[in-house]
Amino acid sequence: MARPRGFDEGRVVDAAMETFWRNGYEATSTRELSQRTGLGPSSLYNTFGGKQQLYVRALHRYCETATARQVEVLQQPGPVRARLRALMLQAIDADLAPDEPRGCFAVNSAVEVAAFDPEIRDEVRHNFARVEDELCAVLTLGQGTGEIRSDRSARALARQVQSTYYGLRVLAQASDDRDAFLETVEITLAGL
Repeated sequence: MARPRGFDEGRVVDAAMETFWRNGYEATSTRELSQRTGLGPSSLYNTFGGKQQLYVRALHRYCETATARQVEVLQQPGPVRARLRALMLQAIDADLAPDEPRGCFAVNSAVEVAAFDPEIRDEVRHNFARVEDELCAVLTLGQGTGEIRSDRSARALARQVQSTYYGLRVLAQASDDRDAFLETVEITLAGL
């Protein structure tokens, strides 16, 4: 008879997500994961199968939570440009926060790990596709109301906005020039 687990798996995944998000995949040791999650190395491996599998679960959790908040911003009522601006400003503010500047976990994963790990690449692609689809939906709405130009497909415009959005998230890891980021946001929105 199997012994019931004495821990909250969701809490463990959340703790692992925060640890990987802060440190990156390579810089996170099994020892640190054990300390942060409260589980011994054998429990981590027995439950999740190893560091890589736990990373995939943590990345998936990020997509369920942080990406869901991005989608919520895009689905708010109001003008389309205001929604897009709110999405980008939220990211800039989070990425430039003095207490926890971590960037976007999905972008960090794309840059650090996705090229070498097909499972992580698939999770990142799924996350990016979800954001692109939401951007496309809101831009299609804006085209219908005349707020957004209609001489280009909503999908192409969504990819343009997404490239700017993720580009800002990468740049924020090396620069704290908020004014430059805000100018980029306004130029992007003006081109829509």
